[in-house]
Amino acid sequence: MTARRSRHRSAAYAALALGLAGSLALTGCNSHSSKKSKSKKSYSSSSSSSKNKKRRIIGSGAAAAGAGTAASRRVPDCFPSTYKVTFSQQSGPDSHVTVKFKNTTSRDCKLYNAPLLRFNNAKSPLPLLQGTPGHLDGTRLTVPAHGYAYAVIPTNTAATKGTEQKSVAIDFMGISASSVTHGPVTVSFAEKRLHLSVGKTKVTNWTSSIHGAQLAAGVGK
Repeated sequence: MTARRSRHRSAAYAALALGLAGSLALTGCNSHSSKKSKSKKSYSSSSSSSKNKKRRIIGSGAAAAGAGTAASRRVPDCFPSTYKVTFSQQSGPDSHVTVKFKNTTSRDCKLYNAPLLRFNNAKSPLPLLQGTPGHLDGTRLTVPAHGYAYAVIPTNTAATKGTEQKSVAIDFMGISASSVTHGPVTVSFAEKRLHLSVGKTKVTNWTSSIHGAQLAAGVGK
Protein backbone atom coordinates (compact mmCIF):
# COMPACT_ATOMS: atom_id res chain seq x y z
CA MET A 1 0.00 0.00 0.00
CA THR A 2 1.42 3.37 -0.94
CA ALA A 3 1.60 6.32 1.41
CA ARG A 4 -0.94 8.17 -0.78
CA ARG A 5 -3.58 5.42 -0.39
CA SER A 6 -2.96 5.24 3.36
CA ARG A 7 -3.61 8.99 3.74
CA HIS A 8 -6.79 8.72 1.65
CA ARG A 9 -8.16 5.86 3.78
CA SER A 10 -7.36 7.69 7.02
CA ALA A 11 -9.27 10.72 5.78
CA ALA A 12 -12.30 8.58 4.92
CA TYR A 13 -12.33 7.00 8.39
CA ALA A 14 -12.13 10.42 10.01
CA ALA A 15 -15.09 11.70 7.95
CA LEU A 16 -17.13 8.61 8.89
CA ALA A 17 -16.35 9.08 12.59
CA LEU A 18 -17.32 12.75 12.39
CA GLY A 19 -20.63 11.86 10.74
CA LEU A 20 -21.48 9.29 13.42
CA ALA A 21 -20.70 11.78 16.18
CA GLY A 22 -22.98 14.38 14.60
CA SER A 23 -25.81 11.87 14.30
CA LEU A 24 -25.51 10.88 17.98
CA ALA A 25 -25.50 14.53 19.02
CA LEU A 26 -28.65 15.21 16.97
CA THR A 27 -30.38 12.18 18.51
CA GLY A 28 -29.54 13.47 22.02
CA CYS A 29 -30.91 16.92 21.22
CA ASN A 30 -34.16 15.46 19.85
CA SER A 31 -34.57 13.30 22.96
CA HIS A 32 -33.97 16.29 25.23
CA SER A 33 -36.46 18.41 23.25
CA SER A 34 -39.09 15.64 23.45
CA LYS A 35 -38.67 15.41 27.23
CA LYS A 36 -39.08 19.19 27.51
CA SER A 37 -42.23 19.05 25.36
CA LYS A 38 -43.72 16.26 27.49
CA SER A 39 -42.86 18.19 30.64
CA LYS A 40 -44.58 21.32 29.27
CA LYS A 41 -47.68 19.33 28.31
CA SER A 42 -47.82 17.72 31.75
CA TYR A 43 -47.52 21.14 33.45
CA SER A 44 -50.16 22.62 31.15
CA SER A 45 -52.55 19.75 31.88
CA SER A 46 -51.95 20.04 35.63
CA SER A 47 -52.46 23.81 35.53
CA SER A 48 -55.69 23.44 33.55
CA SER A 49 -56.98 20.80 35.97
CA SER A 50 -56.15 23.05 38.92
CA LYS A 51 -58.00 25.98 37.32
CA ASN A 52 -61.02 23.79 36.64
CA LYS A 53 -61.05 22.61 40.24
CA LYS A 54 -60.85 26.21 41.44
CA ARG A 55 -63.74 27.15 39.16
CA ARG A 56 -65.80 24.24 40.47
CA ILE A 57 -65.05 25.21 44.08
CA ILE A 58 -65.88 28.86 43.43
CA GLY A 59 -69.05 27.83 41.57
CA SER A 60 -70.13 25.59 44.44
CA GLY A 61 -69.46 28.38 46.90
CA ALA A 62 -71.56 30.81 44.87
CA ALA A 63 -74.42 28.29 44.68
CA ALA A 64 -74.28 27.75 48.43
CA ALA A 65 -74.26 31.50 49.02
CA GLY A 66 -77.26 31.85 46.71
CA ALA A 67 -79.12 29.13 48.60
CA GLY A 68 -78.30 30.86 51.88
CA THR A 69 -79.57 34.17 50.54
CA ALA A 70 -82.81 32.53 49.34
CA ALA A 71 -83.27 30.91 52.75
CA SER A 72 -82.68 34.24 54.51
CA ARG A 73 -85.35 35.86 52.29
CA ARG A 74 -88.12 33.49 53.40
CA VAL A 75 -90.67 35.48 55.37
CA PRO A 76 -91.91 33.63 58.48
CA ASP A 77 -95.51 33.65 59.68
CA CYS A 78 -96.55 36.18 62.31
CA PHE A 79 -97.75 34.82 65.63
CA PRO A 80 -99.95 36.32 68.33
CA SER A 81 -99.12 37.14 71.92
CA THR A 82 -100.80 39.13 74.67
CA TYR A 83 -98.53 42.12 74.06
CA LYS A 84 -98.43 41.96 70.24
CA VAL A 85 -102.23 42.09 69.78
CA THR A 86 -104.18 44.98 71.32
CA PHE A 87 -107.86 46.01 71.22
CA SER A 88 -109.60 49.36 71.41
CA GLN A 89 -113.20 50.51 70.88
CA GLN A 90 -114.38 53.61 69.09
CA SER A 91 -117.83 54.89 70.12
CA GLY A 92 -120.37 56.95 68.20
CA PRO A 93 -122.28 56.36 64.95
CA ASP A 94 -119.29 54.57 63.44
CA SER A 95 -118.60 52.50 66.54
CA HIS A 96 -116.08 49.68 66.01
CA VAL A 97 -113.41 47.62 67.71
CA THR A 98 -109.89 47.88 66.32
CA VAL A 99 -107.58 44.87 66.46
CA LYS A 100 -103.96 45.99 66.15
CA PHE A 101 -101.01 43.66 65.67
CA LYS A 102 -97.43 44.81 66.18
CA ASN A 103 -94.48 42.94 64.69
CA THR A 104 -92.01 43.30 67.54
CA THR A 105 -89.25 41.37 65.74
CA SER A 106 -86.47 42.68 63.50
CA ARG A 107 -87.72 40.61 60.54
CA ASP A 108 -90.76 40.87 58.29
CA CYS A 109 -93.58 38.37 58.90
CA LYS A 110 -96.74 37.27 57.07
CA LEU A 111 -100.42 37.42 58.04
CA TYR A 112 -103.17 35.56 56.21
CA ASN A 113 -106.79 36.66 55.79
CA ALA A 114 -108.21 37.70 59.19
CA PRO A 115 -107.62 37.08 62.90
CA LEU A 116 -109.66 34.25 64.45
CA LEU A 117 -111.34 35.69 67.55
CA ARG A 118 -113.36 33.71 70.09
CA PHE A 119 -114.95 36.08 72.61
CA ASN A 120 -115.90 34.71 76.04
CA ASN A 121 -114.77 31.15 75.17
CA ALA A 122 -117.12 30.90 72.19
CA LYS A 123 -117.01 27.60 70.29
CA SER A 124 -116.70 29.29 66.91
CA PRO A 125 -114.62 32.32 65.96
CA LEU A 126 -116.16 35.59 64.87
CA PRO A 127 -117.27 35.25 61.21
CA LEU A 128 -115.22 36.92 58.50
CA LEU A 129 -116.60 40.02 56.86
CA GLN A 130 -114.63 39.34 53.67
CA GLY A 131 -115.31 35.77 52.61
CA THR A 132 -116.06 32.77 54.81
CA PRO A 133 -113.77 30.19 56.45
CA GLY A 134 -114.42 27.89 53.48
CA HIS A 135 -114.12 30.58 50.82
CA LEU A 136 -111.29 32.93 51.64
CA ASP A 137 -110.16 35.78 49.44
CA GLY A 138 -106.50 34.85 49.89
CA THR A 139 -105.25 37.98 51.63
CA ARG A 140 -101.54 37.81 52.43
CA LEU A 141 -100.04 40.76 54.22
CA THR A 142 -96.33 41.20 54.91
CA VAL A 143 -95.84 43.17 58.10
CA PRO A 144 -92.44 44.92 58.15
CA ALA A 145 -90.13 44.66 61.13
CA HIS A 146 -91.59 46.75 63.98
CA GLY A 147 -94.57 47.53 61.75
CA TYR A 148 -98.33 47.18 62.30
CA ALA A 149 -101.41 45.50 60.83
CA TYR A 150 -105.07 46.22 61.55
CA ALA A 151 -108.46 44.52 61.47
CA VAL A 152 -111.79 46.08 62.40
CA ILE A 153 -115.00 44.72 63.99
CA PRO A 154 -117.98 47.00 63.24
CA THR A 155 -120.24 47.59 66.27
CA ASN A 156 -122.41 50.45 64.98
CA THR A 157 -125.82 48.79 65.54
CA ALA A 158 -127.47 47.36 68.62
CA ALA A 159 -127.06 43.79 67.35
CA THR A 160 -123.42 44.17 66.44
CA LYS A 161 -122.52 46.02 69.62
CA GLY A 162 -124.11 43.40 71.86
CA THR A 163 -122.73 43.00 75.37
CA GLU A 164 -119.46 43.65 77.12
CA GLN A 165 -116.88 40.90 76.68
CA LYS A 166 -114.55 39.53 79.35
CA SER A 167 -111.85 37.91 77.22
CA VAL A 168 -110.89 36.81 73.73
CA ALA A 169 -108.86 33.84 72.44
CA ILE A 170 -106.77 34.76 69.39
CA ASP A 171 -105.50 32.52 66.59
CA PHE A 172 -103.77 33.65 63.40
CA MET A 173 -104.98 31.96 60.24
CA GLY A 174 -102.57 29.99 58.09
CA ILE A 175 -102.34 29.80 54.34
CA SER A 176 -105.35 27.47 54.08
CA ALA A 177 -108.87 27.88 55.45
CA SER A 178 -108.46 25.21 58.11
CA SER A 179 -104.92 25.98 59.28
CA VAL A 180 -103.58 28.31 61.93
CA THR A 181 -100.02 29.51 62.42
CA HIS A 182 -99.66 29.87 66.20
CA GLY A 183 -101.97 30.17 69.15
CA PRO A 184 -104.35 30.52 70.65
CA VAL A 185 -103.46 33.15 73.20
CA THR A 186 -106.05 34.65 75.52
CA VAL A 187 -106.37 38.33 76.35
CA SER A 188 -108.22 39.19 79.55
CA PHE A 189 -110.01 42.52 79.15
CA ALA A 190 -110.48 42.81 82.92
CA GLU A 191 -106.71 42.56 83.50
CA LYS A 192 -106.09 45.19 80.86
CA ARG A 193 -109.00 47.33 82.14
CA LEU A 194 -110.69 47.30 78.76
CA HIS A 195 -114.41 47.58 78.17
CA LEU A 196 -115.29 46.10 74.79
CA SER A 197 -118.80 45.38 73.60
CA VAL A 198 -119.14 42.93 70.71
CA GLY A 199 -122.31 41.22 69.51
CA LYS A 200 -123.42 39.50 66.30
CA THR A 201 -120.85 41.01 64.00
CA LYS A 202 -117.89 40.12 61.78
CA VAL A 203 -114.20 40.98 61.49
CA THR A 204 -112.38 42.36 58.45
CA ASN A 205 -109.22 40.97 56.92
CA TRP A 206 -105.84 42.33 57.97
CA THR A 207 -104.77 45.56 56.31
CA SER A 208 -101.65 47.70 56.59
CA SER A 209 -103.57 50.84 57.66
CA ILE A 210 -106.30 51.56 60.18
CA HIS A 211 -108.15 53.66 57.61
CA GLY A 212 -108.19 50.77 55.13
CA ALA A 213 -109.60 48.44 57.78
CA GLN A 214 -112.29 50.98 58.72
CA LEU A 215 -113.34 51.33 55.07
CA ALA A 216 -113.54 47.54 54.72
CA ALA A 217 -115.79 47.43 57.82
CA GLY A 218 -118.06 50.19 56.51
CA VAL A 219 -117.26 52.55 59.36
CA GLY A 220 -114.66 54.75 57.66
CA LYS A 221 -115.03 57.96 55.71
